[in-house]
Amino acid sequence: MKNLFSVFFIALFALASAQDSKESKETANRFFYELTFKPKKDSAKMDNVVMALDIVKGRSIYRDFTAVGQDSILKVQIEAMQKAGVYKDMSKSFKMPKFSEKIVKTYPNMEIQYIERIASGFSPMSIGYNETAKFDWKISDEKAKIGTYNAQKATTEFGGKKWTAWFSSELPFQDGPYKFSGLPGLIVKIEDEGKNYSWVLKGNKKVPNWDEVTYMEKISNVGLKVTEMPRDKFEKTFNDFKKDPFATVRPMMTQEMMSKSIPGMDGTIGDMMKKQEKGYKDFFSANDNPIETSSQTPEKKKK
Repeated sequence: MKNLFSVFFIALFALASAQDSKESKETANRFFYELTFKPKKDSAKMDNVVMALDIVKGRSIYRDFTAVGQDSILKVQIEAMQKAGVYKDMSKSFKMPKFSEKIVKTYPNMEIQYIERIASGFSPMSIGYNETAKFDWKISDEKAKIGTYNAQKATTEFGGKKWTAWFSSELPFQDGPYKFSGLPGLIVKIEDEGKNYSWVLKGNKKVPNWDEVTYMEKISNVGLKVTEMPRDKFEKTFNDFKKDPFATVRPMMTQEMMSKSIPGMDGTIGDMMKKQEKGYKDFFSANDNPIETSSQTPEKKKK
């Protein structure tokens, strides 16, 4: 039951990342980007979320800041539950991330590891694919002030879209949000021609004793291991999971197990599974306007 309950946490939060229990005691440069995006192709309605780019020695990590920002509060609540021995539905106090992917760039070659989380039976697992981003940037003489930074314009094509970026050499990192990188300074703003996705740098800070692993990821017992696969296989595997998140769990569930109640929660395990399945499907159906075309790799730099 403990393992099953852990899986429900993973399903509920959709944030299990590829980590191990070893803590990293580095100092990170954390850059906060406001991402304004159009989630539905057939609607003009826009949404926004804060994304974080954490830069440490040798690599960067990009992800939705929603879960990271709630980590310390959830730690207090969960430790209080553990002490009291009474569990409750954490969905009532947890704000869901809007993006579940995690992107790790390894310096200096900017090799990208794109990671998503799925379930394999009662065990959460991380799957990912690797690629090396080589953007064909065209740097313009045009300059502008973006926030507090002096920035310069650059353009490229990526993922089936045309992009305009503004980078600042005042921030000496050849990196940026999502997969973008390769300019002589940090990207402080980037958007596609149709304004489906637009990132703007809103702030930054140093994070001492930075740990890539969040508290929720630690108690979920998710390791650093990522099951790597070619991108086409990754997309098929992840798409299959999105269509039926409990496909590998359902055959293992007996009617007796489904009818058992969960201490501290209303309803049975079967009720919880239905709730989580709906939550998964609502989460994945909320955005049908992807950043890049399926199986589209970054534009290769012309020789």
